[in-house]
Amino acid sequence: MTSESPSERPPLTLADFDDLQVDALKGVGPKKQAALGHLNIASLYDLLTHYPRRYIDRTREATIADLVEGVEGMVLVTIGRSDKRILKGRRTIVTVDVKDDTGTLKLTFFNQPWRQKQLTEGMSAVVFGKAENFRGRRQMTNPLVDLVGDRTGRIVPIYPQSDKAGIATWDISRWIDETLRRAGDRGFAEPLPDTIRQQHDLIGRAQAFTGIHGPESMATVEEARRRLVFDELFRIQVALVQRKRALERSTVGVRHSVHVSGDEFGGELIDRFLNHLPFALTGAQDRAITEILSDMDKPAPMHRLLQGDVGSGKTAVALAALLGAVQGGHQGALMAPTEVLAEQHHISIRNMVEEMMLPDPENLLGERPFRVDLLTNKVGKVERARMAEELINGRVDVLIGTHALIQESVTFGSLGLVVIDEQHRFGVEQRAALRDKGAGEAVPDVLVMTATPIPRTAAMTVYGDLDVSVLDEMPPGRTPIETVWVRTEPVVPQEPDPDGPPVHEIDRSAASDLAPEDVWSHVKKEVKAGRQAYVVTPLIEESDKVDAASAEETWEELTGGHLYGLNVGLLHGRISPAEKEQTMSLFRSGDIDVLVATTVIEVGVDVPNATVIVIIDADRFGIAQLHQLRGRVGRGGGASTCFLLGPGMTVEGATRLAALVGSTDGFELAEIDLDLRGEGTIMGERQKGRSDLKLASLRRDRYWVEQAREAAFTVVDADPELTNHPDLAAELRALLGEEDTEFLLKG
Repeated sequence: MTSESPSERPPLTLADFDDLQVDALKGVGPKKQAALGHLNIASLYDLLTHYPRRYIDRTREATIADLVEGVEGMVLVTIGRSDKRILKGRRTIVTVDVKDDTGTLKLTFFNQPWRQKQLTEGMSAVVFGKAENFRGRRQMTNPLVDLVGDRTGRIVPIYPQSDKAGIATWDISRWIDETLRRAGDRGFAEPLPDTIRQQHDLIGRAQAFTGIHGPESMATVEEARRRLVFDELFRIQVALVQRKRALERSTVGVRHSVHVSGDEFGGELIDRFLNHLPFALTGAQDRAITEILSDMDKPAPMHRLLQGDVGSGKTAVALAALLGAVQGGHQGALMAPTEVLAEQHHISIRNMVEEMMLPDPENLLGERPFRVDLLTNKVGKVERARMAEELINGRVDVLIGTHALIQESVTFGSLGLVVIDEQHRFGVEQRAALRDKGAGEAVPDVLVMTATPIPRTAAMTVYGDLDVSVLDEMPPGRTPIETVWVRTEPVVPQEPDPDGPPVHEIDRSAASDLAPEDVWSHVKKEVKAGRQAYVVTPLIEESDKVDAASAEETWEELTGGHLYGLNVGLLHGRISPAEKEQTMSLFRSGDIDVLVATTVIEVGVDVPNATVIVIIDADRFGIAQLHQLRGRVGRGGGASTCFLLGPGMTVEGATRLAALVGSTDGFELAEIDLDLRGEGTIMGERQKGRSDLKLASLRRDRYWVEQAREAAFTVVDADPELTNHPDLAAELRALLGEEDTEFLLKG
């Protein structure tokens, strides 16, 4: 985009567009540049990838006369007169008359006073909303509005815009047109190998950008989207696969003695453990153990993600891996995010290996007991010093703990395997610090675990540099949990969301007919039968800022009211470690009937006698969190119930509660969660680079995630440093950045 002859210069890469700021465009001065900044548009690359959110197809344009009552519709209209009224409490109603050649429509906006200035008479706009009939006249309440100016053409793109910043869709469209026109002579560089383009029938990049921003038909849009979606996913996968292969080439792993013969993996300790388990492994557990031990047998260090639903048996799989490290003369470490979870792991694993002996030539008997220690911040100085000494001389086989494991004073004699539970709760630096506890140049194997099921395509994108094992079967004996949504009144009466549907239209058909009093009667009935219960609240103490129940307030109300006479305990993050341990010990032993808690009990707490969990203000929890909490019951032989108490005041809140009622499959719920939350929160699991998804959808584009990953392996395995793909390499550097690459590599 300079005065040089276009023929003398190579085609433009996305890195070139990223180097040019938007003020290079005609009409973009300091004010417009700042306004574009509100839309996260700084460079011409940002502008080109600011994709239309929808299109107006003027060849199939709906009219006001076509609108059907109760059905969402989109029409192009001309703005007429408007009126604003102020109600009690400074609330406002703005009404706007609009028309087209077939009729008139009234738009009503609650608490959006700026609409009167935005929608001036004579202006063209696209409105999208549900048509209603009010006093014999068509109307829409709080519709979405896009100002389109005098745009012509068969297909008109509608862009995400900023009313506050004063950027309209036609401004964005004009600047994109200028960018594409000025880039036309040099054209776009083509980083995608021809073989991959031909294999997947993908159009060229220049054609794709032209087609997405100025399509001749909706078929053109789909063709352009397919190519640009593939580009986004391919970039991410190439970066992840490069890291994976680089790690395998450049690091030396710890040698383990887990290989027996052929395809069978095991060893004395592992075999002894598996043969003496009081239950049979599921097929998924057996498969995961084989995959993990196979990795541990390789010279390169393992980097594997083990994901499994609540109660799917991850601990047994992790212990088999830890035993694989120990039987080769090494040690294992397991880091959990909370003391409660670390203590639970310590109890479970210690019980599983309590009769296991290890060879010890220094012992008169020639063997010693298998040693599992626990290190948390409440371990005293004397005990900590003793543990440190025995850890470095190899007398501690497996060390379980919290963040305390990564303190400088903790040194292993020979760390062979690192297991990180609920890994998303740790920062990348914390995970790397534990891995770096290995002695010498050998890097310990790493197994990260999560009880939050992740959709397959999301796992391939978020954790694409890890191998993935999935526990998708439940062990026999797990009791099905009945989930019941009990409608409650909101803590404070809420007004409808002005941008959402009317409250009366929210589907609450999944809610039961039970009242909250029925729930507490059920809790008392279970306690009388010798069972126990959890009650979970979103807050620790009352808050003036948040209308939600608190643990302390709920504990007071229940002990003096519905659960009077029962032994009700209280557990939250602010009580001292000693009190927390005492409370949990009393609950495990059955001395506490009902435990009122915050989400501190979300993972790891295992009390088989608990058969009821009551989640108060359940609307305020996410699907994954609700599913985790529900997993605290159903761990014994008794029939278990999860009560979700909440009003379901929003579509999303009601949908979440209905999803929990309808399914106990964590992977199915993860897909629903992805549909509800979108990609943003999923991609937030990894360090956000410039290559994050702008157009691709992990939901809609599941097929292309897998195809892009296969293509990435093909390219990287043949050309690890991308020497023969300079445009692709430059694109990765520009859009992901070396700093982000380093950050991710540490994880």
